[in-house]
Amino acid sequence: MRAIVMREFGGPDVLRLEEVPEPAPRSGHALVDVTLAGVNYADLHVRGDSYLAPVELPCTPGNEVVGTLDGGRRVVGLCRGGGYAERTLLHRRVTWDVPDDITDEQAVALALQGNSAWHLLFTALRITEGETVVVPAAAGGLGSLAVQLAARAGAKVIGLAGSAPKRKLAQELGAHAVVDSTADDLAERILEAAGGPVSAALEMTGGATFTRTLAAVAPRGRLAVYGYAGGELATVPTRDLMERSLTVSGFWLPQLYGDRTALPTSMRALFAAVADGSLTPQTGAAYALGEAAQAHHDLGARTGTGKLALDVTR
Repeated sequence: MRAIVMREFGGPDVLRLEEVPEPAPRSGHALVDVTLAGVNYADLHVRGDSYLAPVELPCTPGNEVVGTLDGGRRVVGLCRGGGYAERTLLHRRVTWDVPDDITDEQAVALALQGNSAWHLLFTALRITEGETVVVPAAAGGLGSLAVQLAARAGAKVIGLAGSAPKRKLAQELGAHAVVDSTADDLAERILEAAGGPVSAALEMTGGATFTRTLAAVAPRGRLAVYGYAGGELATVPTRDLMERSLTVSGFWLPQLYGDRTALPTSMRALFAAVADGSLTPQTGAAYALGEAAQAHHDLGARTGTGKLALDVTR
C-alpha cells in the first residue's frame, strides 16, 4: 500500500511517499481503508521531533482518518500515527460510525480538532453562558469550531487571527469581537475588545503570545494550553498565579482515549450540532497523499483556513 514515511526528522521534505506493507493485525483494532487523513499541528511536531510523546523512526504520521471498513461502513477515528496511508488500524474505543447526513470532509474535522475544541471549552475551561472566552487561530480547524461551540453555549467570544480575512471569518462564525493575534500589544487589544479582563482563554502559540493572553485573564480566571505552534514553550511564575488566583491547565486529547465516556459524549454532541446546522466545520484544502509535504508547509505558514486533509484516494 502507499503511505507517507518519515525516515528522519526535519522540514516538510522528509515526508516521502513509499510502498509499505499493510499494518499487522492487533487486538481490539480494525483495518480501515482510508479516504481522508486529517493534517494537524501535532503532525508538524511529530515531523520536527517536538511531539509530546516519543516518535520512533521510520514513522508514518497522521492521528485521525475517515474511511471504510466491513465492506463499506463509513467511520471516523483517532490513531497514534499511521493515518497518512491507504490503510491504517483504528482501536474500537476511538472509532465512530459517521451518520449519513455528515460528509467525510465534515467528519475528519471533528475527530481530533472537534473533540479537542469541545473538551477544551467544556471539560478544561468549563465555560458557562455569559462568560467571555478568548479563542486563538479562530479561523483554523480547531479555532473555527471552538468559536462556534462557545458562541452556541452563550459565551462572548474574542477571536484571535493574524489576517483581516481570517478575522472576518471568525466574526461570521459567531465571534463577538476579533483581534490581530500578531500585535505586540495583544493583551491591551483583548481587554479593549472584551471590555475588560476575560473569564477564560485558550492558548496554543506559546512564547510571548502565551504571556500576553494570560495578562488579559481576570482574577480567578482560567487558561487552557493545548499547543505551542510558535515553537517556544512558556513558563508561569507561581507568584503570578497566586496573585490573581489564576488556573492554568494543560490539555492533550490522547489522555482521553482510554476514557469510556468522554469522547463518545463529545462525538455525539458534535454530530448532532452539525446535523442541526448549529456547527459548520470549515473544510480547507484537500491535498493528494503525495502532497503531504505541501500540506505541512501550508499549515506551518498559516496560509489557509479551516481543516486541511490528505485525500488518500488520490
